[in-house]
Amino acid sequence: MSKFDQIIKLSGYSRATVSRVINHSPHVSDEAREKITAIMEQLNYIPNRNAVSLSTGQTKQIGMVMANTSEVVLAFLERFIDIAMDYGFQTIIYTTREDKASELRAFEDLRSKRVDGLVIITCVNDPKMLKTYCQYGPIVSWQRMGNDEIPSIAMDQGMGYTLVLEHLVARGYTRIANMFGRSDSLNTRSRREAYERFMESQGLPIRQDWYHYSVFTSANGEQMVHKLMAEGELPEAVLCANDYVAIGMLSEARRQGLRVPEQLAIVGFDDSELSRALGITTIRNPIGDQAVHAFYRLWEVLGREHMEPKRLEYELIARETT
Repeated sequence: MSKFDQIIKLSGYSRATVSRVINHSPHVSDEAREKITAIMEQLNYIPNRNAVSLSTGQTKQIGMVMANTSEVVLAFLERFIDIAMDYGFQTIIYTTREDKASELRAFEDLRSKRVDGLVIITCVNDPKMLKTYCQYGPIVSWQRMGNDEIPSIAMDQGMGYTLVLEHLVARGYTRIANMFGRSDSLNTRSRREAYERFMESQGLPIRQDWYHYSVFTSANGEQMVHKLMAEGELPEAVLCANDYVAIGMLSEARRQGLRVPEQLAIVGFDDSELSRALGITTIRNPIGDQAVHAFYRLWEVLGREHMEPKRLEYELIARETT
């Protein structure tokens, strides 16, 4: 039995807790830290990083694959990097700029054992092809995948969208526009289907002429205010792809003399710090908890231990813009 396994047995704590103490994580109780540290001293256990790597066959590195960075992605990155460090793992960021060949380098690094596992934030290659790399190490995706593809911890954004629609209609808003992200993404499809299903159930008009795609940034949001005003008929409310689009729309609407929410209600998505500061109605998206879910899925393979994550739910945050 290895000294590491002896520490687990003698302390009575899990592999995860022992790993946290060895890696100086702050997320351990004082009682656990004192007991495990005492046993480490008793056994004269000194973790040798090179020896650990050779004995386990692990590099203690996890790759994170993304097409581009954004404020929303940063929230996921920060939480994932934090929990990975708690368990002794470093992270490598692969930013691909939506280039398929660049993206594949990350998966080739998994195949050649330069990283122990991968987290997909966004990918551009066919998921069916990327799934073939699962034989070389664990892969989990934050991007929604189709059935029988790479495991995904993503939530169905249509559920959050429905909460907003119920809120808007209850307040009398019935002519609703949608600012979507990528037209071909599963998240966009879920939001669009949720909108159409809900509006039909209420006998309200489905305004496909107010579907706008590739609206991601605050600058995009500003541009969309001008576009909506130029079209003549103004919607009563707008659902945005994220909070940053909502911030841009709110700022430009005010500059154009539109009263929010009397003339135009605006709703974001994610519940960023800026949305709180500006009083924007939004959906609280538990991004940090999803990052924890992603690590736990990898840890089941890398640490050979099942960790039970907390239940994830969307929450409506009603503020001044509706």
